[in-house]
Amino acid sequence: MKQLKNLSLSLLLLLAVFACDKNDISAPPPPPPSPTDTVVTGTLSENKTLTKDKTWILKGYVYVPNGIKLTIEAGTTVVSDVVNKGALCIERGGQIEAIGTASAPIIFTSGKPGGTKAPGDWGGIVILGKAPTNRATTPVIEGGLDRPYGGTVANDNSGTLRYVRIEYAGIAAFANSEINALTLGGVGSGTTLEYIQTAYANDDAYEFFGGTVNAKYLVAAYTADDDYDFDFGFVGKIQFAVSLRDPAFVDGGDAGNGIESDNDNPPTLTGPFTRPVLSNLTLVGPNGAANTAANHNYANRWRRNSRFAIANSILMGYQKGGFSIEQDSTGGFYKRGASIFQDNLVHAVVNPYLTNVTASVLTSAEMKTIAESNGCITYASATDINLKQPFNLTAPDFTPNAGSPALTGAKYLGDFADVFFVQGSFRGAIGTTNWLAGWTRFFSNGQ
Repeated sequence: MKQLKNLSLSLLLLLAVFACDKNDISAPPPPPPSPTDTVVTGTLSENKTLTKDKTWILKGYVYVPNGIKLTIEAGTTVVSDVVNKGALCIERGGQIEAIGTASAPIIFTSGKPGGTKAPGDWGGIVILGKAPTNRATTPVIEGGLDRPYGGTVANDNSGTLRYVRIEYAGIAAFANSEINALTLGGVGSGTTLEYIQTAYANDDAYEFFGGTVNAKYLVAAYTADDDYDFDFGFVGKIQFAVSLRDPAFVDGGDAGNGIESDNDNPPTLTGPFTRPVLSNLTLVGPNGAANTAANHNYANRWRRNSRFAIANSILMGYQKGGFSIEQDSTGGFYKRGASIFQDNLVHAVVNPYLTNVTASVLTSAEMKTIAESNGCITYASATDINLKQPFNLTAPDFTPNAGSPALTGAKYLGDFADVFFVQGSFRGAIGTTNWLAGWTRFFSNGQ
């Protein structure tokens, strides 16, 4: 009997164990939160490092204030929250050290899944410094960020962006007040900007509000508005920069240009006057492709008292104009030699040279004569410039073919003799070495 009793007890215990197992199988505990997702929000109160072993999420506007440094490791991915659209703002006195590599770039992108991403999914990166602008009072950056910029420190250092991609950025806080993919307000020449790509920016790719910052190796792919926009007394230098337009994508309420420049400071007032110094650009428009949207505009648009110096560059395929000057003061600066356009290869679907200036000041014919007397060559067809695959949206190659006029003819005189500029023989952004290889990404909208 005792043995039978013990056997019954054992059977009961086994049944209880099986019952527990059954309950565990049918109602497992919820999984723990993913250890790789980390939210960044608000104003940083101490130095912070974003590491490559995690996916970091910007939730709303994130500020790096005076005295604080944000470091981002090579290979790190930062995405935006899709409800509270993120933006990253480096304030005056704050710093960012985002240093990727060609094999491990740092990526800022939409938090939506692939196939559903769209321009304007998040804000972008804003860097504000203490370098001069031409504003009478301390300006506040647009886009709803409500932060001041500018000052008197020309060599101010806001940190480093190197091997960084910025995708699907650009939101409008309200009318005529947008965050661009990369917004630079009063950024100083101590800041390093190298090897940066924007893609499908919903406003401008790069906008410079005053400042003295210099940059090399920039790429603007598929921008809605302007690829390179200069305002408020910007006087920095840029070498080796690319623009590629998507024919089907452009700002519906504005006109998309390769360069747009404004001074917005009447010539009777003191400067600094907007005067970017640009060499070795390759600016590629839609070139009359099927279904090109109507608002694709000019390769260069110099207006509102801007001055400029652009050399050793390629302008090709823009729909309505190549080299365009607006307003009498802007035309006068060019005619008197205060602005420089030299040793460039120029093509446009129509109007390689275009003025909206009083005829007694400057005509389109005079623009062409001055340009060609300063080493520029004008082409009726983009194919005559002879680049490999400049209009291929998903696999572009801006390298010149053998025999291309882009392989020779560059000169580095005057403004361009500065030690900042790497001197070579080729015109355009790329000679025989394709510096875009490995770290850039070209793709269809939404991917």
